[in-house]
Amino acid sequence: MLKKQRYEAFITHFSTNMPVAETELQYENPFQLLVAVVLSAQCTDKRVNIVTQELFKHFPTAAHLAATHFDELFPYIRSISYPNNKTKHLIGLGKMLMEEFGGEVPSTVEELTKLPGVGRKTANVITSVVWNQPNMAVDTHVFRVSRRLGLVPLTAKTPLEVEKQLVKHIPKQHIHIAHHWLILHGRYVCLARRPKCEECTLTHFCKYFEKNQGKTLKEGVSS
Repeated sequence: MLKKQRYEAFITHFSTNMPVAETELQYENPFQLLVAVVLSAQCTDKRVNIVTQELFKHFPTAAHLAATHFDELFPYIRSISYPNNKTKHLIGLGKMLMEEFGGEVPSTVEELTKLPGVGRKTANVITSVVWNQPNMAVDTHVFRVSRRLGLVPLTAKTPLEVEKQLVKHIPKQHIHIAHHWLILHGRYVCLARRPKCEECTLTHFCKYFEKNQGKTLKEGVSS
């Protein structure tokens, strides 16, 4: 199957079977999403959603984060991975939002990546989710699934290389939702250690399945 045909199969499948796909992080405005995404680094969305329920009650705006201090904020996010660094990042983020952006979340990747704790992946999430910009955030799920499906070559060794390939080949109008397609497929079907190939509906164009189907089917029978 040619790469063009593989992408067409990918788009057709998800457009038909998952026309609505959204982040599982709970938020009400761009500020809340930004905070949630910063907290979600190497942490589950489920845990983040539990934590932000109380966090947003006490720190609903950038001004509230800017005005707080470490010992006041830390208890609210102590159950999140790397709470020390993330507490410092959120306080710095709040201050920069107030000092440089009038308390509003900027809408470009370039501006967002100036904020403490915000890398390219987080900036891509914010711009694609909030403003539907054609930006592709590559987390571990997107990285793994896109390589297994054969959407990007195995020689794409970094998130940026994977991002460039996906943005190049996915039509612009689909990029923001394709991010969620890949994440959700990786989270619930194409698992890292034991992908559920027997449940997957993408095996007809999946390079991983094509290469490993004998082994996969044997493991499925014995498990």
